[in-house]
Amino acid sequence: MFSISSGWLTQAERLPSAYFAPRELADKINLLVIHNISLPSGQFSGNFISDLFLGRLDCNAHASFNDLRGVEVSAHCLIRRDGHVIQYVSFEDKAWHAGVSSFKKRERCNDYSIGIELEGTDDIPYTAEQYQRLIALTLCLQNKYPAIIMGNIVGHCDIAPVRKTDPGPVFDWQYFRQCLTEQATRNNT
Repeated sequence: MFSISSGWLTQAERLPSAYFAPRELADKINLLVIHNISLPSGQFSGNFISDLFLGRLDCNAHASFNDLRGVEVSAHCLIRRDGHVIQYVSFEDKAWHAGVSSFKKRERCNDYSIGIELEGTDDIPYTAEQYQRLIALTLCLQNKYPAIIMGNIVGHCDIAPVRKTDPGPVFDWQYFRQCLTEQATRNNT
């Protein structure tokens, strides 16, 4: 379903963000971090998420946006509720998604990870379309970056547990991992 060319998905909407940094040659991609986001919180659709990642969010548009003034963040991709995928940063570059973070005692997860945002919240179930796209995207990323093994697919909560809770308790890790395994097996036969 997905393929990657020069760090970009060929089957996704592309909205390049200025909020990224080049990866160092030594920064081998080996981690996939799953996040959630909704702006305003619990509200879906609209362009506020893209506006945030592109540095053009009108912080006067909603009272909850006051805390986002001057924030420079991005993700590699966003999967909307309907399964639509938007890519903001090339996988070959570092998106600014993890913040202060650590995985297996290694700091600065942005350096060696890919960040995927799901449009959602910690307590509203994700859609079937989001799981389908996330599974297809993960398999594509694992094919391109084989160091992203099953044990290196985590939530933001796992790399920044004091600060973050996403993708939240409603994210069905068991279902996601089972589908990944089944699909990978089918692809290899």
